[in-house]
Amino acid sequence: MLELTQSAREAIQAAIDGADQKVAGLRILVQDGGCAGLKYGMALELDQQEDDAVINSDGVVVLIDPASQPHLAGTTIDYVTSLEGSGFVFNNPNASQSCGCGKSFS
Repeated sequence: MLELTQSAREAIQAAIDGADQKVAGLRILVQDGGCAGLKYGMALELDQQEDDAVINSDGVVVLIDPASQPHLAGTTIDYVTSLEGSGFVFNNPNASQSCGCGKSFS
């Protein structure tokens, strides 16, 4: 369904470890908006929803709601650090177009 690189797992685990509450995992979702029509979202979640897809990648839990699942199928998420900054990069085979920021697609 979704793959996390080692770098992405480490970044997500650091966010979870830094939370001041116990979290169920990191929610990754797709929402309307952005330059190209759809955009990625990420948030630490306190509770897992009954209909969430749960991905456990070497102990890092990712939650995906049913509406986002088809958009994220086959996606690899990496975390990169460069001179321009650092952040998550989505390699999504379902995206026919993406914008320059890398956070929006169609």
